[in-house]
Amino acid sequence: MPTSALSLVRITARLLLALAAVVTLVVVFLALIALTDGAASGLAAWATTLGAGTVLALWRSRRGRRGTWRARLVPFLPVIVAAALTATVCIPTVPTARQYPPALPSVSTQYWSLATGSRVAVYHYPPAKTGAPHPVPLVYLHGGPVRGIAMQDHRFLRQLARQGYDVYAYEQAGGGRSALLPMDQYTISRSVRDLAAFVDRLDKGKADVLGFSSGGVVLTRALADPGVAARLHRAIIAEPGPMDGPTAHITGHKGRASARGLAPAPTGPRSTHVPRYAVAFGLMRLGLLTPDTQLLGQAEGDNAFTAADLGSDTASAYCARDAHRIPAEDTARNFSFSPAASLRIQQTTKDSPSVAPLLRQSRTPAMLMIAECSSQVRQWATAVLANDPAVQRTQYMPGVGHHMWNGLDDNNARAAAVITAFLQDEPAPLPNHPTREEIPAFLRDHK
Repeated sequence: MPTSALSLVRITARLLLALAAVVTLVVVFLALIALTDGAASGLAAWATTLGAGTVLALWRSRRGRRGTWRARLVPFLPVIVAAALTATVCIPTVPTARQYPPALPSVSTQYWSLATGSRVAVYHYPPAKTGAPHPVPLVYLHGGPVRGIAMQDHRFLRQLARQGYDVYAYEQAGGGRSALLPMDQYTISRSVRDLAAFVDRLDKGKADVLGFSSGGVVLTRALADPGVAARLHRAIIAEPGPMDGPTAHITGHKGRASARGLAPAPTGPRSTHVPRYAVAFGLMRLGLLTPDTQLLGQAEGDNAFTAADLGSDTASAYCARDAHRIPAEDTARNFSFSPAASLRIQQTTKDSPSVAPLLRQSRTPAMLMIAECSSQVRQWATAVLANDPAVQRTQYMPGVGHHMWNGLDDNNARAAAVITAFLQDEPAPLPNHPTREEIPAFLRDHK
């Protein structure tokens, strides 16, 4: 073999060995991050990895002590490169104190301290002055679970107020403009207690409640708690997630095809393009870091997370036919999502025992809303229908995805018509489908 070819082979081999050393050190660092739960903002894992790499490099350098001083420094290059790469995981790039979204120009933000200790941001849409106002206040529980109320939802709430409803919404503890809680206080039970405390603080007697997505989970569990249910006048459960541990472990089909995988990728900055947050959120999602990880604080994680980080989750809330006309749900200034607190609440739901026995005792009039192109497992909704004898009607909403009031076509008007008909005890605009008896056929037909 020619000398030049041999030299190329040697250089390539050395580069591959150096690359393998860098990759090995990075993998060791990530493993230590998981094992130490990100102790000291990841510096414990970083220092240990750097120390181990340095010891190994010294050993290799001494083995090659007959070479030049430059040759003896070569084993340290992979350590230096790995140290630089992994250091980026330990350095915050956003403020570590919570930066709350600015006030909305369209509605004033009130701050209520609840009896539970939560301090929540509250939005009030008074009923229109024309016509007779609905006598019972309507409370909106948003999805998330720990996020801000999107501008799209605010527009829908204003629409309900124009129809005579006294509408209140609050961002659940830790979400949006509401104050953070210690991480171990984010539980599904705390969310239910906050709802009860909010209705008490409202001080207007019983309230109608519209719970969407994870807000529907809170509402379902409230109906299964006699003390909380006594505060509720009527309940609308829209596109709920799993109500308890047994339901969360159900595997089944979803609704008709959503826009997931069909819609253009979301634009805008992503925290997951920054090594620190890509590692933290990725390992949390995999269950390798706890929500209260020491790698980054709750406030920093909230500040870093952007709408683009939701990826295809937003598209999954729309029908496939709407893939190329998905509206902007929120503004960058208003968007807020807490990934760690949301994971914590979801985990407490998964760990909770069945609420079905208590739900079967519910007497609060309820309605279930199911979207045609739902991204939710169908059994999450049918479990509510099967176990709550007070569900008086089910409205299967054609032509919409998980986010049923999305501003497209007449979707907001159709959702409002379904909601207001139930609240006023008027005939439903859509057939009562599926009924309890129709659940097996509904699931079998993959509707």
